Amino acid sequence: MGFKKSILACGALSVCLAMVAAGDDWANFGRYEAQNAEVLQLPAKERNVVFLGNSITENWARIHPEFFKKHGFVPRGISGQTSYQFLLRFRDDVINLRPEVVVINAGTNDVAENNHAYNEDRTFGNIVSMVELAKANGIRPVLSTVLPAMVFGWRPEITDAPQKIKSLNKRLRQYANANGITFVDYYTPMALDEIGALNPIYTDDGVHPTAPGYDVMERVVLAALGR
Repeated sequence: MGFKKSILACGALSVCLAMVAAGDDWANFGRYEAQNAEVLQLPAKERNVVFLGNSITENWARIHPEFFKKHGFVPRGISGQTSYQFLLRFRDDVINLRPEVVVINAGTNDVAENNHAYNEDRTFGNIVSMVELAKANGIRPVLSTVLPAMVFGWRPEITDAPQKIKSLNKRLRQYANANGITFVDYYTPMALDEIGALNPIYTDDGVHPTAPGYDVMERVVLAALGR
C-alpha cells in the first residue's frame, strides 16, 4: 500500500476510534449479532455474498427479501450509517461471516453529513480500507456507486450533494479500474439525466429507492456479479 493510501486509511481509522470512544455502540455491532450467529450455521452457498450498506441496503432486504434469499445474499445495511461505521463493523458483519464476495455501497450518509462534516479523502480512505481488509481475508470486494440524490430531506442545507456524489463516484470508479475490482454502476441507470437527482420513477423521497428502483439495482448487480 502506498504512503498516501496509508495516510488516508490511518486518518480515517483514527477518526473512527475517536468517535467510538464517545459512544457505547456507535457502530451498532449489536444490530446483526444474533442474525450473524444464525448465518454461520447456513451452508456456504447460502451466505456467499454480503451486501454492506446503509438504509438503502436495509430497505432493499425489507422490500425484496426474496432477492437475497434466492441468491444466497446476506444484507447488512444499517439506516443512517456512514463509511466510518461500516469500517468499524466490517469484521463482525463481513469477515466473520466468511463470504466469497462483499458488495460495498458507502457514501450517501457521509455526503449527508450524518455524523460529521464531509471529507471526500476520508470517505474514500474508509472504502479503500474495507477493500484491503476484504482482500486480506480472502474475500473478493465489489464496489458500487453512491446513488444519485439532489437533496437530503433531513439535511436541506446541503445544496451541493450531486457534485459531491459525482466526484466520489468518479474516484471510486478510477480506483476500481486501476485495481481490477468489480464496479457496480447503480448511478447511471437511476439518475435523472445530468441533473444528479434520483429519477422520481424510482423513489418517493429523492434518496431511497422504491420497489421499481430496486428492480433496476438487482439487474445491475447481478450482471456485475456474473449471475
